[in-house]
Amino acid sequence: MALAPGESPGFLLWHAKLRWQRAVASALAPLDLTHVQFVLLACTWWLNGQGEHPNQLAVARQAGTDVKMTSQVLRTLEAKGLVEREVDPADTRAKRLRVTAAGAELAPRAVAAVEQADTEFFRSVPVADAVALLGRLAHPEA
Repeated sequence: MALAPGESPGFLLWHAKLRWQRAVASALAPLDLTHVQFVLLACTWWLNGQGEHPNQLAVARQAGTDVKMTSQVLRTLEAKGLVEREVDPADTRAKRLRVTAAGAELAPRAVAAVEQADTEFFRSVPVADAVALLGRLAHPEA
């Protein structure tokens, strides 16, 4: 016998994800960023802060995004003046990424907005429990 929707963990996760995505989209709208743009900007900013000048593949891996979609979104971030893509001297087919001054100013503001949305979204669940559960679901091999 099939589970009722309210008893299905996958169905509940789907609805929780939709609610969370709406909260994040709402937090990012005043900053003129989509969720994917935010993730790629934040990953690039973080990697640059670690002294790295990642290529698009490295950013896609860090973000867990599709490489082709990553390239398209990075072009949008470049058009907005938030990142610069330059030819990698070691591999002329690859593009290395650097957050611009505008991107470096926006990234921490966007991170703070998303962290606030997360705090509100997860307020009824102890953070350590949420992180542990989501970590196990996201990386079952760990």
